[in-house]
Amino acid sequence: MDLVIDKLFTQLELGSLRGEAPTPLYYQMYTLLKNRILDGSIAHGTQMPTEQQLAEAFNVSRITAKRAMDELAAEELVERRRGKGTHVTHHYNPEPVQAPLTGMLQKLASMGRDTKIKVLDVGMLVPPGDIRVELGLQGDDKAHRVVRVRSSEDGEPFAHYISWTIGLDEGFSRSDLETRVRYDIMKENGNEVTRIDQNLTAVSAQEFVANELDMKVGEPVLSLTRRSFTEDGRLVDILYCHYNPKRFQYRMSMDMDDYRG
Repeated sequence: MDLVIDKLFTQLELGSLRGEAPTPLYYQMYTLLKNRILDGSIAHGTQMPTEQQLAEAFNVSRITAKRAMDELAAEELVERRRGKGTHVTHHYNPEPVQAPLTGMLQKLASMGRDTKIKVLDVGMLVPPGDIRVELGLQGDDKAHRVVRVRSSEDGEPFAHYISWTIGLDEGFSRSDLETRVRYDIMKENGNEVTRIDQNLTAVSAQEFVANELDMKVGEPVLSLTRRSFTEDGRLVDILYCHYNPKRFQYRMSMDMDDYRG
């Protein structure tokens, strides 16, 4: 069952539980596990790690792990049977994917040169269910997940990114991602992006975004979802962007020749 832990959590996440936080340790673990179950990362019928395995992986007591599992059982997300272990009972039902509002190939190299990027986390994980469906992954297939923050030259963070990428053999290290353009690395791996579709909307800032972008939880942020395709139509990258609107404006130029045509 250690494989479940290794496939779903990076070392940063495994070490993210904090005793000094206002939220109890068991609840922090419960929240991490619950989110993975609800988004389909841990599929229906999967046998969960034992309390001891969870305790060792997250470096907490077995009592803490037991309370986290008890909470999942109380919400009927898992079922615990003596002698048979704990299995996921939640059925993930993916929502239909909305068609992108606009499609355009962005020239991102200039932004990469004029701003600073910080990688918060990078690792190979099993994506949530909806992302697995879009990327055409099966079962426990993994993808590269990268969490980054982009700042201005003055050090003001304005963008938070979470990306899921497939088809990579090398080059997605922390140092590479902080010094190079992702699309260049993808091209070197044989996945040259020729089309990008984007969805643009406004949402309320969640805590993990607000903390990184110097905002208050619930403040409006500009949310952009970017899907990148190769020439043969394969979706190879899904990127979720959140921008602080006080520090970032999204501008789009349109050629009237397209309208006349």
